[in-house]
Amino acid sequence: MRVLFGIIVGIFLTIGGAYLYDSIGAADPTAPTAANRPMVNWQVVDRNWQRLTNRMRREWDKLAAK
Repeated sequence: MRVLFGIIVGIFLTIGGAYLYDSIGAADPTAPTAANRPMVNWQVVDRNWQRLTNRMRREWDKLAAK
C-alpha cells in the first residue's frame, strides 16, 4: 500500500514540478530557442485529457445502459 501511495505522490510531484517550471521559467512559449520553450505543451495535455475523459464517459454510459 505504501508503494502505491508513493507512486501516486511521485506522479503528482512530477506533474506539479513540470507545471511550476513551465509557468515560472518559460516566459515566451513561441520563442525559437530551446531555453525559452516550455517543458510541456499544456494545450496538448489538455486536449488529450479531454479526449480521455470523454471516452471514459461514453464507455461508462454504455456499461450503465446494459
